[in-house]
Amino acid sequence: MRIAVITGASSGLGVEFLMETVKQFPELDEIWLIARRMDRLEKLSSMYSHPKCVPLPMDLSSEESYQELERLLNEKSAEVRLLINNAGFGKLGNLVDSELHSQMSMVDLNCRGLTAMTCVCLKHMSRGACIVNTCSIASFAPNPRLTVYSATKAYVLSFTKSLREELKPLGIGCTCVCPGPMKTEFLEVALITPGSSSTFDTLPYCDPAIVAKKTLIAARKGRCVYTNKFFYKLYRVIAKVVPHSLVMKISKA
Repeated sequence: MRIAVITGASSGLGVEFLMETVKQFPELDEIWLIARRMDRLEKLSSMYSHPKCVPLPMDLSSEESYQELERLLNEKSAEVRLLINNAGFGKLGNLVDSELHSQMSMVDLNCRGLTAMTCVCLKHMSRGACIVNTCSIASFAPNPRLTVYSATKAYVLSFTKSLREELKPLGIGCTCVCPGPMKTEFLEVALITPGSSSTFDTLPYCDPAIVAKKTLIAARKGRCVYTNKFFYKLYRVIAKVVPHSLVMKISKA
């Protein structure tokens, strides 16, 4: 049975990834949707009957979730053709003022969760399969007031690049998408509201539907990194050649 696995599937970019997966991967038998909110997942699943969407409510900060996923993959003899690691969140604010649990949870989900999902699913992938990791423009340079978030996304970017090289001999692709801000639930969770950040108030916003569509196209072409909008492509180059001590003056959230 050929499947796709999408985490963070219940809202925002995850929903757009689902719609594009249905369009771009018609050969799939099932799409497994992973998030914590069962009601959202069931509603999404009811929208698509072919391929069959399977809601899997899981907390990706819990090790039991990965054990259960491994059990299901073995039970169904599933072949993972596409893994989209989209689950993640950020929090705006200076670290000294932040609550410990939220910062640690960010590391757990954005880094440990993505790594665990990849390790579990890789054992069920073969030539022609691909992994998509949702990263961020925050990975290009440190972002004061998003210190932990940008550090976790730098991990995702480095993880993707290195894993891609490891998987080349196996014919498995690995791509990360680094979008700018999008009008999704991410902003609400991150406590980013009008006036809370001059940077977010002035940056151009990306369209989640376009990001999802072009990311999957890039993944099928074997690209390593996809960045939406010329503005952010330019920022990516600047962050490579300009000292980060200077870049942080413009990247501060």
